[in-house]
Amino acid sequence: MSPAFQLRTAAWYGDRLLDLPVPDEWEVDVFWPQTPPLLSDDQITACLECPTNQAPLRRLCAGRMRPVIIVDDLNRPTPVSRIMPFVLSQLRDAGVSLRNVTIVVASGMHASITADGIFKKVGAEAAAECRVIPHDHRNGLVTIGTTSFGTPVTVNKEVVAGDFVFGIGGVYPNHTAGFGGGSKLVLGVLGGQSITRLHSRHASIGWGDTRASNFRRDLDEIARLLHVTTMISLLINADREVVCMYSGDYLSYHPDAVASWRKMYTAPAPDVADVILSNAYPNDASLTFAQMKGMTPLQRSALPGVSRIAIASCSEGVGKHHLFPLTAPHDFRALRRKAERFARMSLDQMIRTVARRSRRVLRRVVSQRRTSPNPIWLYCPDNRAAQLPATVAGINVVSSWQEVIKAVSHEQQPKRRLRVFLYPCSPLQCLELHSCSVSQSADAESTMVCTEPAANKN
Repeated sequence: MSPAFQLRTAAWYGDRLLDLPVPDEWEVDVFWPQTPPLLSDDQITACLECPTNQAPLRRLCAGRMRPVIIVDDLNRPTPVSRIMPFVLSQLRDAGVSLRNVTIVVASGMHASITADGIFKKVGAEAAAECRVIPHDHRNGLVTIGTTSFGTPVTVNKEVVAGDFVFGIGGVYPNHTAGFGGGSKLVLGVLGGQSITRLHSRHASIGWGDTRASNFRRDLDEIARLLHVTTMISLLINADREVVCMYSGDYLSYHPDAVASWRKMYTAPAPDVADVILSNAYPNDASLTFAQMKGMTPLQRSALPGVSRIAIASCSEGVGKHHLFPLTAPHDFRALRRKAERFARMSLDQMIRTVARRSRRVLRRVVSQRRTSPNPIWLYCPDNRAAQLPATVAGINVVSSWQEVIKAVSHEQQPKRRLRVFLYPCSPLQCLELHSCSVSQSADAESTMVCTEPAANKN
């Protein structure tokens, strides 16, 4: 065996280092991101004092009685607790009592956050001094209108009751909007009907894509209905630590935040690899979100003969997503979403969609006749595999790294030297796409606290 690689695992549940020895025959390319040093306290303060195209929070909140802060949940790696003390200091300076501050955890249609999860997300001071409300997509909702896209806006009543609403979240690649951040944070405080309608009405644009989309435009409208104009967006390194920060008018700074993220996290696609190894940290708390966020390189390359490995701690077991369940029996919700989307298309759009999907099905059938892709091998450290199904959604779950190596050796016979692509923080990484260009605002006066990227880790 070669010397072990060290990877981070168990996000929110230890964030520990994992030693991963590999055979001498594996020629491993490791694609670490190029991220700058951690932000200091002074840099965080400076970003809040000089937000993009807005006054500081202490001035925006002056005279307010019921400010509301929207934050993401543990299924996003954002270390909100790192900057929350600085935000609360701004509110105190504005004359706001922390007893009157409400923090809504924007869990969308995920499982509700626990008391321990709240403490981890927002920190000790906020958990003790503020009202922290886990969002419930079924209850405690009010309807405030409909967007120009026809999306009904049903939202958490605590958000509507606030007299100044802002958000703290991260900027990460995703499938639906290309990138999170900005107005996408408000999706997490909507009712289930609104969330479902957004996903059925608008097609996903693809992981890490930077094109404008109606999904994003619809969310921007919802944010305006909620009077959410201020956001704090964090960019993190591979250890889930804050390295860049934006604040203020998110419509102005979001394109620059995305461009910065792509500069740090774009990696080569695994087109020439024999083995692809994808570490699902820092979205590895559950199997559901490891599969959704942490296996993009494996899903990108489902070519016959390629061995595919994922690593995820799955500290919360299978996990839960009410809109996109991993293991629940099919209940026709996905079929209904597709039918609704199809019904809103013009005839020309219908023809193009049917033709595109027919070609896709034909290619899949031809490929499967030749040979099927290898399964994904999911390695769960600390014997977590015992909590999970042995096989689910084309994934074989094991707790033995040696078993994974043995399976790869069997799949790759009779090859001796193997080209291995290792993505150490896959949920954060964007794969190189020739058809995807980085859009960057040329005239926005964005305030970003960031220094030059450090050299790649080894």
